[in-house]
Amino acid sequence: MIHNPPLPAVFEAFFADLLEQKASGAGGRFHQCFGCGPNHQIGLRVRCFLAAGEVLAPIIIAPEFAGPPGAAHGGIVAACLDEVLAGAAVRHDSRIYVTGELSVRYVKPTPVERPLLGRARETKDAGKYLDLEGTLEEFETRAIVARATGRFFPVAD
Repeated sequence: MIHNPPLPAVFEAFFADLLEQKASGAGGRFHQCFGCGPNHQIGLRVRCFLAAGEVLAPIIIAPEFAGPPGAAHGGIVAACLDEVLAGAAVRHDSRIYVTGELSVRYVKPTPVERPLLGRARETKDAGKYLDLEGTLEEFETRAIVARATGRFFPVAD
């Protein structure tokens, strides 16, 4: 499968057979979102791909988002996890969701300029909201650098 735009080479084989989940069409209302928008000038541009029971996201955090030396700022780590959890919410029923609660556990420093894998899944459908959980992992070793849980609410159309 050809992804547009292309993924960084390190992710190509892993994501080759996965379908990208698009939250909105070309010029959609989320194209300027800091977390997921492809048109945000300095945004994270987190992209989610559909996998068995979860979404996966290829992430490389730019050095501009560093906190402590060599590691990402905690707010950026939280933003990445927030986007991956939101991707899992959209996977649930193709609706757009917003974050109601987000809890992040920083396991170890999250490296900048290194491939990371975001992973998230739904844990509870309460009707009015979804509970989700996710991780941010080092891509090469699958060592978890951060965990998150969140409660997401659907946006009224």
